[in-house]
Amino acid sequence: MATVLDILGRKGGDVVTMAPDDSVLDAARTMNERGIGSVIVLEGGDVAGIFTERDILRRVVAEMKDPAATKLSDVMTSPVIACRPEARLEECAALFTEKRVRHLPVADEEGLKGMITSGDILAHQIKEHEDTIEFLNSYVFDLRS
Repeated sequence: MATVLDILGRKGGDVVTMAPDDSVLDAARTMNERGIGSVIVLEGGDVAGIFTERDILRRVVAEMKDPAATKLSDVMTSPVIACRPEARLEECAALFTEKRVRHLPVADEEGLKGMITSGDILAHQIKEHEDTIEFLNSYVFDLRS
């Protein structure tokens, strides 16, 4: 069974973090520069929230808030839905669907370990299917030989 650690082993555990007092504008710029859809908001080393593209749309733009004057703590999603490094990918896929989220921070007792997305799970599943197809093709061709 594939786990979150399999994904983190491939993509790494880097997570972009910001502080609760940082502005929405700074977060949006950071997300654009890094080509990412979310940042984790840390307070005193602990995960206080997550700020996503969806939060920008629903809690800033739709509410006509000034992004330069709005703090992340005022519009971030909290509490955060997270998973453990040893979680099975099937469990995480169910969380994505059930909770209607696209980003899952990965944490354990020692703290934040990384972040996975619904796209990471899809890419992993596609790779597994490709490997299976390749194996079956080689098996069938070996039988013909």
